[in-house]
Amino acid sequence: MSELIHNVLLYLEGLGYWGIFLGLMLEVIPNELLLAYAGYLVSKGEINFIGAIICAVIGGTLAQVVLYWIGRYGGRPFLEKYGKFLLISKHHIDVAESWFNRYGTGMIFTARFIPIVRHAISLPGGMAKMPLGKFTLYTGLALIPYSILYVYLGMKLKDNWQAINQMAGPYIKPLIIAAVILTLLYVGYQLILKRKAKI
Repeated sequence: MSELIHNVLLYLEGLGYWGIFLGLMLEVIPNELLLAYAGYLVSKGEINFIGAIICAVIGGTLAQVVLYWIGRYGGRPFLEKYGKFLLISKHHIDVAESWFNRYGTGMIFTARFIPIVRHAISLPGGMAKMPLGKFTLYTGLALIPYSILYVYLGMKLKDNWQAINQMAGPYIKPLIIAAVILTLLYVGYQLILKRKAKI
């Protein structure tokens, strides 16, 4: 782990719940690491599990709302020019926009579990002017199981929380498979609705 990430985590630890909230909202370090670290703090008794999840979900949702507003008011020209500063490439934007345009607003939920488009999917949601309330609801609901998993694993790893990526692998694959299945079901549902509308 780099010295920068280590120092950021030490600073956030001193903030307790606010540290988790700010860390996920600002996304200064990978979410998986921060959530695992939150689990480590839970194992030490410095914060409790429910409080960690609440702060993680609220902070993570607000981070995606910011991306939503960037997509809504900046549009593709802004994203292609400054997306690299958000760690989102043009390819990610293309894939996310294609999925959103093809399958609709339900992708805001299901895509949260798929690494390639997890963060970028918020941008086309904003560009398409998806209702903010629906966007926030879908995003928050998707972040709940994601946050629970990583905080729980961080609790179990304790002092070895930095090994979260290796530990999470067997758990993430089923989540991705489930997300793909949900996506296929959602796509099938949308196709049925379109056919009924044509009749």
